Formats: sequence, C-alpha cells, structure tokens
Amino acid sequence: MDFHYSEEQAALADTLRRFIARDYGFERRRALARTALGFSEQAWHTYAELGLLALPFPARHGGLEGSAVEVMIVMEQVGRGLLLEPYLSSIVLCGGLIRDAAPEAMQASLLPMIAAGRCKLALAAHEPDGRYELQRVSTRAVPSQDGWRLSGRKCVVLDGPSADFFIVSAQLAAPGACRAEGLALFLVPRAAAGVTVLAYPTQSGGRAADVALADVQVENGALIAPAHSGGAALERAVDRALAALCAETLGIVATLNVATLQYLKTRRQFGVPIGTFQALQHRMVDMYIAEEQVRSMAIAAAMQADSDDAAGRGRAVAGAKAYIGEASRFVGQQAIQMHGAMGLVEECEVSHYFKRLTMIDMTFGDADFQLGRFSDSI
Repeated sequence: MDFHYSEEQAALADTLRRFIARDYGFERRRALARTALGFSEQAWHTYAELGLLALPFPARHGGLEGSAVEVMIVMEQVGRGLLLEPYLSSIVLCGGLIRDAAPEAMQASLLPMIAAGRCKLALAAHEPDGRYELQRVSTRAVPSQDGWRLSGRKCVVLDGPSADFFIVSAQLAAPGACRAEGLALFLVPRAAAGVTVLAYPTQSGGRAADVALADVQVENGALIAPAHSGGAALERAVDRALAALCAETLGIVATLNVATLQYLKTRRQFGVPIGTFQALQHRMVDMYIAEEQVRSMAIAAAMQADSDDAAGRGRAVAGAKAYIGEASRFVGQQAIQMHGAMGLVEECEVSHYFKRLTMIDMTFGDADFQLGRFSDSI
C-alpha cells in the first residue's frame, strides 16, 4: 500500500507549515497562551481563509469533503507548531458530530458558520464521576411544553471558554422519573439562561471549562441525536478525535527528535559535541525508531477513523492511542533527559512539547484506558 501523500495533500501540509514558520513562532505561542482567550482569533480567521475549517465538511454546506487522512495532515502540523486554536474540539470533534448526526436543517445552519470561522463549538460530555466513560452520564433532559429542560454538570470541556455552543450529552427521562431512557445529544447556546461556565487554563497552555446546567430550556430543534442514536454518534465522533490526537502526537514526537538531535550536535562537553558519545547516539536511534512506530499507528488510526464498522474502528483507534501514548512518553522523557536541566524550564521549547504530550495522553482516555478498550474488543 502506498502511504505517500498526493500533490494536493502535500500542498496542504506545506501551506500550514509555512504559516507556522512565518506567523506562529515559539515566543508568539507563549504570548498567546498568556492572554485571556488563550489563542489567536487572527490565526483562526486565517485557517478559515486557507480552507482548513471547511476541510472535513460536505460540499453542499461549503466544505471540502476532506477525509480523516486530510485531517491527519493538518493535525500533524498542529502538533509541530503546538497550535493553541480549538481545531480539534470545534472542527474535528463537534463539527464532525454535527455533520454525521444532526438534522439537515441544523447542518445547513451551523456548518457554513463553523467553516467560515464565525462559530465555535465544544463537547460537554464528560462528568466528574464518569472518568473517561462516555455513557456514564447523570445529566438529565426532561421534555417540556416548549422543548427540553437540561440539568447537570460537565467537567473538563476542552476549549469551553471560547465556545459559542456546547454539544451536551444527557439521559432522557420522563418528568419526575429517575430512570434513564437513553443518551441524547443537544445543542446548547452558551448564552442560554442557566448555563454557567467556569474557565481555567490547562497545563499545556490551552483552555478548558466546567459547565453547569441549571434547568436550561432548549427548543425541540436543539436535539442533535435522539436516544436511540446519541451514544453511537458520540462514540464515533470521539474515535475520530482520537485518530486526530494520534496525528498531533506524531507532529510533536517528530519535532522533539529534531530538536534533541540538534542539541546533541551543538552542546559540547569535554571539548566535543555530546552527540559523539555512543550511549547518546543509541538513545537517539531508539527515539527515531519510536517516531516511525508512532507514524505507522497514526496512519492506521486515520485509515480506520471514517469506517462505519464501530467495533473495528474503536479497536483500531484504541490500539493506536494506547501504543502511541507509551511511545510518545518514551520520546518525551528522553528529550528532556538529553537536554539536561534546561529541558524543564519555561524558556525551552522541549518542556512545552512534553506538557502537550502529557495532556494528549489523558485526553479521551489514557494509555491504560485505551488498552482496556482494545482488549475488551478482541
């Protein structure tokens, strides 16, 4: 099988690579991470102009019909540049969920705005006592005369502070009943009465939020996926996000290897570059081997991310995420150690890449959780 990119795919990677080199240097990123928003609105509009925000959406809604492979190309560059903008949460995860599960009227209304950079979404699915389990939801949706009333609490909503809408998972229940009747998904405006957003920064420089829903009223048209299909739609969207995270990890691992090799060539000890020491050469070789393994698993995840076979797709992305989590931790630790004490300081790029690797491993399930998913599917 030929895994080389087509001319169009290579051009996509090159476009984003040149943007990062020109407008998104390390010091620029550090400055953005310290702002209240936590990312660049200007960069977000540039992504819209480049077509990146429209990439995975259908042509009938102004999209470019891109597959998970094209998303992988973008996410690898996101990892290389440590981009802070909410591409994963708003475009890959929530945009993909709207594209796959929402009624046509909602798609026609939302997707063009998302593609143009005028609207951002965040997934409010995880709860304090649910760990990584998407089905462990205590938030309730009770039918009312005008639609639905939602009550509950969501935690660690990625990019929640900048979202215009939340996609909220809730158990359907009859009025006054405690028994859950199924998991449904709702589109909730941030400005809706009863929505409280507690924002905070993450360790890797991004933003997240806890979202409280106190008897929030939404109309019938806010239902994205009903009880019989909400759970499956959510799992599919998260599987695609996991594949995208694998690609982002690949970009980070590749960048760490380049930075570490360059450091070994320039840092001198005992009158010679430390890269001449055989022990460090062997460790560097192991890091590059790990990079190629991460690349293979990221490609495997991307190739399966669009599959309609839920069991096969889940097994592939869970296995990739688990393996990549272990391999990337090895690369990150080696990069820190071979940079010495300076590898931990705020002014060194390596420390920021390592923090992001740690955050990725925990997002939507760490290596142990994904390994459990993989073993349960066999």
